[in-house]
Amino acid sequence: MDRIADRQVHRHPIPRCLTRSWPHSTRFLAMLCALGAVLFVNEASAQCSARDVLQNHLTLKKTPSAITPTVVRSAAAVPAWKTITVGTFKNTFALRNALDEADCGMGDLAEEIIARPAFTLSATKTDVELIAVSAAELGFRTESASLANIYARAQQLGLGLAAAEVGPQLRLQYFDQPMGEFLIVGMEPMKTWKGEPVILVVANGGAGLILIGQDGSSDAEIRVTSRFLFVRSNEAALAKAAHGLDDAAALVHH
Repeated sequence: MDRIADRQVHRHPIPRCLTRSWPHSTRFLAMLCALGAVLFVNEASAQCSARDVLQNHLTLKKTPSAITPTVVRSAAAVPAWKTITVGTFKNTFALRNALDEADCGMGDLAEEIIARPAFTLSATKTDVELIAVSAAELGFRTESASLANIYARAQQLGLGLAAAEVGPQLRLQYFDQPMGEFLIVGMEPMKTWKGEPVILVVANGGAGLILIGQDGSSDAEIRVTSRFLFVRSNEAALAKAAHGLDDAAALVHH
């Protein structure tokens, strides 16, 4: 990926892997664990470790990801990728505890901005429909594009920026994320204590599920193959609703 992310995913001391025998079918996970990115909390609650991710893929009922057009013409025409719920935690301490209990990895930048006063949570439980598109699907044909241009193009098409809460909430509601997938949350950048703008990335790097931070500068160059998560703007949502009413009316007439 482009200029990602937390310069280190976790600068905390990395615990040693559990020293118990592994079945032959999951022996390769032991090697991943040896890389130091798997943090086991307990088997009852952990969902983000590499072993648990594999189990989720085997046991959870998978819903095929929505397929977007080659080039997006309007947000109203793009199917939802996933719907998540926000507003389920009273404060960021409870949110962070949930991430810890689920054994989700956290990069330094992600940890820092979640601890910032500007990082707020929804006061009411609300479902949020997420749209997943790459910069290439937004019409960019160069190798990379600036974050500012990607955002501008998305908003021009009727896509809106997601709340920062979407990042950690998606991490907690997407335990069967495919290996190698990195999803950039299209959000208003939040600043670290040093004033560095950061956006969040929900990822499965192969050694467990993680939430990391990435350069959120307006001139940050992002590869056009990178996938972003947006929400529909109010205008796009209204257009979609109107389109649905038109379809319903047509069925009544028939």
